[in-house]
Amino acid sequence: MSTEAPARAAQASTAQASTAAGGCGFDLDRAWRVDERVAVRPEPFGALLYHFGTRRLSFLKNATVVAVVRSLADHPSARSACAAAGVGAAALPAYERALATLAESRMITERTGS
Repeated sequence: MSTEAPARAAQASTAQASTAAGGCGFDLDRAWRVDERVAVRPEPFGALLYHFGTRRLSFLKNATVVAVVRSLADHPSARSACAAAGVGAAALPAYERALATLAESRMITERTGS
């Protein structure tokens, strides 16, 4: 057994515990914004996001997700943007996962500085 096996097992266990607890690695309490290389285009189904750096597309098919994403820069945190868009506590984990996916694809980035 290699010395890396326990580390991998610990990482897997931590990831499983995080998932079981509803976590997805996205921090709702940090400030976020749409990446400066992303264009947001309104569409009848919601919005289309195009990242000019990665050349990736994302389709937002939920009007509330669109409202949250568009307002991220106007709020001190993603949690605040969700609350302003009317996202309740019960629905918050789904929006957290959606924002995590957008962060992973670099459509949104953490805001730093002032």
